[in-house]
Amino acid sequence: MSLLSIRERGVLRVDPSQILFLIGDTGTVGVVKSLQNQTLFIGTPDEDEVVMFLEEDDLFVISAFGKGPEVEKGIKCMSYLLREMASPIIVLGENHPTSQRLKMVVAVGSQVRLDCNIIPGTHPEQDILCSCESLSGVQIKSTPQGVEIEGNLLVKMEKI
Repeated sequence: MSLLSIRERGVLRVDPSQILFLIGDTGTVGVVKSLQNQTLFIGTPDEDEVVMFLEEDDLFVISAFGKGPEVEKGIKCMSYLLREMASPIIVLGENHPTSQRLKMVVAVGSQVRLDCNIIPGTHPEQDILCSCESLSGVQIKSTPQGVEIEGNLLVKMEKI
């Protein structure tokens, strides 16, 4: 797989069998399409549950705090758990000690903004996701043709 450079904005075709990786200095983000209309449950710190109704063009965005083949394999596994197994998402309380031990965090929806200035795993809003500093500010949007990326970064696409 070759790396592509996005400068400011680009739309990339992503078919259902592919995963898009955004490559940062110290982190990696994986993006896959939902593929189908489905329901996803989000457990919140106040012992509530939010139900999201996803459409086939919605995105699963997985941010991992690391780089390399093992991290990408983990992101692929998480995308399988979310997409194929409808695994729920858990949101931790703001001062929960586990948030400092998370290796990956997830956001789901039609658009997601990456931000390095939030605590991983503590945001029930699905339009913001913790990332490494070099990917902070990147915007990811679903389009019928694929995925639109705003930012200055390297990307690569692979089969899942």
